[in-house]
Amino acid sequence: MVSCGKFVRLAFGTWALLLLVMAAPVPVCAQQVNPTASSVREQQLLQEFDRIQGRVSIPDQRSSVLVQPQGREWREFRTVILRWIGGVAIIGMLATIVIFYLTRGMVRLESGRSGRTVVRFNVYERFVHWMTATCFIILAISGLNITFGRPLLLPLIGFEAFSEWSQWAKYAHNYLSFPFTVGVVLIFLMWIAGNIPNKVDIEWAKRGGGMLGHDHPPAYRFNAGQKAIYWIVVIGGGLIAASGYVLMFPFYTTGIEGMQMAQVVHAIVGVLFVAAMLAHIYIGTIGMEGAFEAMGSGDVDLNWAREHHSLWLDEQMARTGSDGKRSRSATAAAE
Repeated sequence: MVSCGKFVRLAFGTWALLLLVMAAPVPVCAQQVNPTASSVREQQLLQEFDRIQGRVSIPDQRSSVLVQPQGREWREFRTVILRWIGGVAIIGMLATIVIFYLTRGMVRLESGRSGRTVVRFNVYERFVHWMTATCFIILAISGLNITFGRPLLLPLIGFEAFSEWSQWAKYAHNYLSFPFTVGVVLIFLMWIAGNIPNKVDIEWAKRGGGMLGHDHPPAYRFNAGQKAIYWIVVIGGGLIAASGYVLMFPFYTTGIEGMQMAQVVHAIVGVLFVAAMLAHIYIGTIGMEGAFEAMGSGDVDLNWAREHHSLWLDEQMARTGSDGKRSRSATAAAE
């Protein structure tokens, strides 16, 4: 028979064991967790905090930002919205040019060539123009590669060739930005006096600038269309240069949010700039007879000047005290 003392110790031990079991925590597997609850959603986390930030050992603490909601909006803009803006602007302009050329054709000299010329742009003006234009063309191609290269060019030439091309395009884009900026500043200073809008420009615009029909509205050295291109170059080029240097030298003047805004401005102004320059290139080459000569040799035919810039020609004739009828050799000597 079990003694009374042993029985008491057995009962006490059993009671203590039951207390320990009852006091033990519920196993994790028994807890009810809702994996779709809003508290564990990433979007909820981003809404609760302006940014997700870690710790870094380098002096620039801005590099500790891991995730910030504006970055996702920027990525959506860069990969979707910007491609639509650029595609509509550039392809739309190209389509407009083709339709206009097929319906209107080249704007011809109705009075024919006179065989006499007048100086339109001197050597310095042409140098600044072509330096800026050459840089712009390379900057436009290399810049468009950032937006459209991966979806359009990469499948055609493969990863290795696309990587090599993109690397050299980046170098060209960065370094040619400096002479381009200098060119924009020189253009602004060089032609500002002739590009202030006036009443003649309103009348020129009302009459379609002579592009429709056979009308030739009077204009000074720069007509309303050329003045529009001038201000697009000056304002657009200034915005592109300023935003581009913010991106080229990151975190010197702003944080990540400012750089994202600079990229948005740089990209939108850039694609619209390209679309506008396509129209300018068209008019200056195959769109108008004799127009390319102004920036080619610097001389234009007297009849061309009379049809498209009659007020400017009158000023030139009054200034030189001649009837404007100089031969090409005399014009070259005067230059």
